Amino acid sequence: MSKLQLYGTDWCTKSSAIRNYLQSKWIEFDDFNVELDAEAEQRVRALYDGKLKFPTVIYDSEHLKNPKIPELNAFLKKHNIA
Repeated sequence: MSKLQLYGTDWCTKSSAIRNYLQSKWIEFDDFNVELDAEAEQRVRALYDGKLKFPTVIYDSEHLKNPKIPELNAFLKKHNIA
């Protein structure tokens, strides 16, 4: 079974907002800091032609870059997460 993944940083307000939103909805997710985790950084760079873009949300083989809450909600609903 796949688990939702969030790739961001501690200082990024958009990463924090998504993290806080998912926690407020009691949605389980893996949280990766792309500044401290080299593998996480490479996973994100592989999605964007070598560029580091965050926050990125991944589930299965789909990902969202810097989603707004309505876009994130649609993504979660599509995958039966929320």
